[in-house]
Amino acid sequence: MSAIILVDGSSWLYRAFHALPRLTSPDGQPTGAIFGMGNMLQKLLKDYDPQHIAVIFDPRGKTFRHELYAEYKANRPPVPPELSAQFEPLCELIDVLGLPRLQVAGVEADDVIATLARQAAEDGREVLVVSGDKDLAQMVSPQVQLLDTMKGTLYDADGIKEKYAVRPDQIVDWLALMGDSSDNVPGVPGVGAKTAAKWLASYDTLDAIIEHADEIKGKIGEKLRAHLDQLPLSRELVTVKDELELPTGIDSLTRKALDSDGFAAFARRFGFNRWVEQVAGGGSVRAAKDKAPQQHIEVETVLDEEALITLRDALKAAELFAVDTETDSLDPQQARLVGLSFATADNKAWYLPVAHDYLGAPQQLPLDTVRNELAEVLADTSRAKIAQHGKYDMHVLRRHDMPLRGVAWDTMLESYVLNATASRHDMDSLARFYLDRDTISFKDIAGSGRKQLTFNQIDLDKAAEYAGEDAAVTFALHQRIGGELQADDKLLKVYRQIEQPLIEVLAAIEANGVLVDRNLLAQASGEFAERMDEMERRAHEIAGAPFNLNSPAQLKDILFDQLELPVLRKTPKGAPSTAEDVLQELADQHELPQMILDWRGLAKLRSTYTEKLPGNINPHTGRVHTSYHQAVAATGRLSSSDPNLQNIPIRNDDGRRIRQAFVASEGQRIVALDYSQIELRLMAHMSDDASMKDAFLSGQDIHSRTASEVFDIPLDQIESSHRRAAKAINFGLIYGISAFGLARNLSIARSEAQSHMERFFNRYPGVAEYMERCKQQAHDSGYVETLYGRRLYLPEINDRNGSRRQAAERVAINAPLQGTAADIIKLAMVDIHQQLEGQQAVRMIMQVHDELVFEIREDAVEQWLPKLQQRMENVAELSVPLKVEGGVGSNWDQAHG
Repeated sequence: MSAIILVDGSSWLYRAFHALPRLTSPDGQPTGAIFGMGNMLQKLLKDYDPQHIAVIFDPRGKTFRHELYAEYKANRPPVPPELSAQFEPLCELIDVLGLPRLQVAGVEADDVIATLARQAAEDGREVLVVSGDKDLAQMVSPQVQLLDTMKGTLYDADGIKEKYAVRPDQIVDWLALMGDSSDNVPGVPGVGAKTAAKWLASYDTLDAIIEHADEIKGKIGEKLRAHLDQLPLSRELVTVKDELELPTGIDSLTRKALDSDGFAAFARRFGFNRWVEQVAGGGSVRAAKDKAPQQHIEVETVLDEEALITLRDALKAAELFAVDTETDSLDPQQARLVGLSFATADNKAWYLPVAHDYLGAPQQLPLDTVRNELAEVLADTSRAKIAQHGKYDMHVLRRHDMPLRGVAWDTMLESYVLNATASRHDMDSLARFYLDRDTISFKDIAGSGRKQLTFNQIDLDKAAEYAGEDAAVTFALHQRIGGELQADDKLLKVYRQIEQPLIEVLAAIEANGVLVDRNLLAQASGEFAERMDEMERRAHEIAGAPFNLNSPAQLKDILFDQLELPVLRKTPKGAPSTAEDVLQELADQHELPQMILDWRGLAKLRSTYTEKLPGNINPHTGRVHTSYHQAVAATGRLSSSDPNLQNIPIRNDDGRRIRQAFVASEGQRIVALDYSQIELRLMAHMSDDASMKDAFLSGQDIHSRTASEVFDIPLDQIESSHRRAAKAINFGLIYGISAFGLARNLSIARSEAQSHMERFFNRYPGVAEYMERCKQQAHDSGYVETLYGRRLYLPEINDRNGSRRQAAERVAINAPLQGTAADIIKLAMVDIHQQLEGQQAVRMIMQVHDELVFEIREDAVEQWLPKLQQRMENVAELSVPLKVEGGVGSNWDQAHG
């Protein structure tokens, strides 16, 4: 007999709502939670094929726990209207799927689940409780297991002990000690999961902890004793009730047959097209584990001129078509074109091979012939095209004298703008997420490891199926994701004005590349190695014996066993941590931790830059061509790789040595233009704080102004120490720093840091109000926005776990600032790229954080530097001025300094 499955519907509904983008039905109703939970339910049915199942929801209104404690769940934000509107349709979906649904007035879902689980266990039945809620871990027993489908993990008693460090029968006492700020359950202040688990490991039960409370030392013991009287209430609030009288029993939880017509009608009404396909022809949502049949794609292989002309004419006649390249390398600056694929629909594609050269490969059209017929349509900006990561295709086709222009839709960026965190944005992940389709993987046709074939070695039949699918799936993804994007004016504007035009800009910057001096890198690398050797020798002297500075295990023995330094934090496996932040704290107590940090820093610079950069030099251009990534950082910031330009240290001499190796070519100069304090200026604008705005409008130094406000010292008496502290406060607070974090950064007492923060907010009340607005918007809608409408989703903003929720609140404060700064520099790049069209004297060569770097002909620097500076400063209209600082030099360090 299969297990009875009990789904915590309320938990699933919230997770689905915050995990997915804002989807809407054809008539504009919100559907993200319905779509997400519907997919989760269908996957559960496929994976487990249960005969007995129920989906249980919390009731509306108060429950018996509110009678025990009037403040229960008092901190919970109201249910977002977009979520409330989806509940009734979701219940309709559950019904047509044939699943029993329970919602008992006055009783929480946890208690209904606990009662049903107890009944089933007493009847000798196995139970799977489907939830990610730690509160339900108390129900785990030999017959009851907890399934977290989000993580794909099934927890038995041993699994609960490994995850939470307590047994299932200790979960209630563990929860009572910690309390729960989400449900407003009082616990012992300062007691977290580790402390509660430690006490239970020593005393076994909460009653024993209360009995031996006098034995627990330190301030935490004082807090325990001060809150003993509320622990019985906390325990009662977190204990699930498993002896309720319910309107239905386990025998009634029988799964019914799918209402195929009802399911299809529901799917059509809400625009879930692939759900419609699942029941096409009278089929049903499968309970078995077999995969959904994949849509057939007709792929035509183009091997002669007649077929090529037919393809050309089809592309010219199409309102929109998808294009993709197949190559023999992932490096866009060196990859050789092997073939092109096109699609004019989600089931019609062509593959045009040009360089398959395995033994017995059929004759293919010469590249010149292909170029003659297709170059015009590929370069025609009036013919809209779809691509997936089109920047790669642009590079490849540009190098083969067939420039690709008019990429109106890039599915990678459509997905990224719609929801940066809902899914990865590669084609395979998007196909699974949006189309429920598993695509052919490259390993399927090319093998893996050392024997993996390159695409030119792939059999043409397999290559055509693979490449044709890429183009057709890209077309289908645009139909699905693009429809959602175009239904939201704000997000569509972000895509059309920022991300889509930036593709061409980044392609140009990458193609330009930057000159790197091999000799300077070699010299710096040698010096770094000598200093590392000296540090290692000195570290061995301190330790009294040789050891591997790169070995956490050996370092642990030296620091904590031999030198007896305090253990500040442990790894998940229980070993003392030697992480960077731990070593920084220990550096105040002993010289070895700082020496290890310095050694690690040099080792990273040497391995990442001075040793690796020469290998990044393109043999054809003699320059380094980094790759910029638009669809990685949720805030909208660009990242880069091969090399990563974002992580070169700015403020130390070693980082400057590396920047000195980025040089201007002969007759050129490097010009660096950097937005000054852009996030603080955005804080002034977005918070509309009068005092902060006044500082920027009057040209005052903002850190000195803050120092004057916080320390109550006249501006002309501010010392460097005051300014440094104010700078830490300014930048710390826009990242949502706590008093504890500020105290650590300034090496002051927590009470003093708290006092600094209170004075800051008293002087800048608009900032405090802005922060609260950001947090409230995030709690209400699940996301925050930049000035330009970029949406930054925060899946954990209403998490029951306090630390995760607070971390999300900190992100809610900073993300609009960081995201708006990212939007502004992207807009500046687009504007400047258009300004430089046809110019030979100036080229943009790098973007790093808030800085743009150019290579300008020596005789044109005086003309172009102020012009570029002005365009960057005027790209956004704010209530305070944007300021751009510029510099010129023969290398990047000189220009930046």
